[in-house]
Amino acid sequence: MAPYKRKVQYHETDKMGIAHHSNFIKWMEESRVDFLDQMGYGYVKLEEEGIISPVLSVECEYKKPLHFGDEIEISPEILEFKGIRLVIGYSFTHNGETVAVGKSSHCFLTPEGKPIALKRSFPEFDAALKKLAP
Repeated sequence: MAPYKRKVQYHETDKMGIAHHSNFIKWMEESRVDFLDQMGYGYVKLEEEGIISPVLSVECEYKKPLHFGDEIEISPEILEFKGIRLVIGYSFTHNGETVAVGKSSHCFLTPEGKPIALKRSFPEFDAALKKLAP
């Protein structure tokens, strides 16, 4: 999968001129949406199929600051998927150097909030995720 690319916007920086830490969580979501689109299972398609995927947890480790105008690449990868919980890792790089790493975990539910067994209800999506999982 191709990494997700974006530039740090002025409004995303703090008084010190550094990208505010909260933006990394938003950028994880942007890159996850792009990642699923590249897989052929974007959020629009999933929601049309009756699948929602809430965030269960999120974490980020900051290694170097980013500033306005810095171009970053975010490379999401599936760290774990065993049919119920999906864990995605994120590597943030700027000029080839890692500036942050993160992780988010998700589950799959019906719009009414009931758990979905993807293997039974959506076998193609289940297989696509398992193919990319270690």
